[in-house]
Amino acid sequence: MNDIQKRLAEEKKHINSIQAPEELEMRLRNALNHAPEKTKRNVFNWLAAAISLFLIIMMGSQYNAFAYYGKKLLGFDEVIFGTLKELNEKGMGQIVDKKTNLRDGTELIINGIISDSNQLVLYYTLSNPNGIKESTSDHFRLSRITGFLTKSNVGGGTYLINDDNTEIKGTMSFDPVSPFAKKLDVSFWQPIQNDQMIEGTISFPYNPNKAMATELKKPLKKTFKVDKGTIKFHSITASPSMTVIKGSLNVENFDRVNFALEGIELIANGKPIEIMGGGSNSSLTGKKFDIRYDALPKKLNSLELVMKEFVGYQKLDKKISLASISDSPINLGGKDLWIKKMATTSQGVEITIATADDVMLDGVSIQTQKDITPLRTTVNQLHTKLDENKEVKERTLLFDSTAKPEYLLIEGMHFMKSYNQKMEIPVD
Repeated sequence: MNDIQKRLAEEKKHINSIQAPEELEMRLRNALNHAPEKTKRNVFNWLAAAISLFLIIMMGSQYNAFAYYGKKLLGFDEVIFGTLKELNEKGMGQIVDKKTNLRDGTELIINGIISDSNQLVLYYTLSNPNGIKESTSDHFRLSRITGFLTKSNVGGGTYLINDDNTEIKGTMSFDPVSPFAKKLDVSFWQPIQNDQMIEGTISFPYNPNKAMATELKKPLKKTFKVDKGTIKFHSITASPSMTVIKGSLNVENFDRVNFALEGIELIANGKPIEIMGGGSNSSLTGKKFDIRYDALPKKLNSLELVMKEFVGYQKLDKKISLASISDSPINLGGKDLWIKKMATTSQGVEITIATADDVMLDGVSIQTQKDITPLRTTVNQLHTKLDENKEVKERTLLFDSTAKPEYLLIEGMHFMKSYNQKMEIPVD
């Protein structure tokens, strides 16, 4: 057996023993398409990649990745909850234990990570026996993770400082990292003098074989119509740490309410899965979104996506008399509006109103005997309790007028509207 045949045999044996990362076929095709010019050494790399690609194609969706059980990360019981706590109890993830010192002498420790196709969760500790400075606890930030084919932005996290103010335990989530990365660089910001910040980096080896396998991945290809456009659902990816729905939308008033995606529920086995967050971003190809839910049940019998509520619009053409102000609400197409007070000041006419949190008025103006003056701006928005059971959004409308208005005019309103559109997701 010549050297190449021997090395191919060894590589085939190695391939049979490792976990195939999600979407390896696509990544290998991309790697082959961008491979460097052939050299004697690259002949083996090409052949090994070709064998890997062939094996993945042959095995397809029947590939059963092994579950990894390592050591439990200690000291994080009060920081993590729910699914992450369960995964840590099972010892899922990779112990890192990499350390560096900040400028003020505080030690930063990357304790470990949990990684899958939806996210990487990093566990860290800040420790200083002399006490952690307030500037450090307030301004220290983990910002991103980079590596081979990896540029992972930071998501959300939690942290807890001990009673002695000498230790902080925290977690931070990032976008998923490449299964081809062997080393990861974690960037962080730390404060220095005069409220300035400086960026630092800590690196650690990454073992993709300790990443958890995807449990369910399906295209959705479903479009729901709403008052001001359409929302399209493209895919669902369920991993041990969370479930992510991705899609795109073309909705004119999407940003007129806070987190309109919150009204989209994922129902598994007849029960809603807790929503963990989500977001949207605009690009040349349109606005894309993702919604993040908790992990799916291990035994999955049914799965359904329900757009229970989403941002809507209602035409009102409402003319409200300002002759007298009372505590009674004014009905706006099923939503209540309270006029709290009205005054004419050096800044103009000020009208303080209150509505439900999801209501945003459209086409607002005031009318006097002679003129109609459009809204200039809205200020002093805050949430107040109307009574023990009801919280409202209060704000002040400013108009460039010195004349006492007779009417408040409202053309329409944006609000969270009930849609109840549903989509069954196959689980077999």
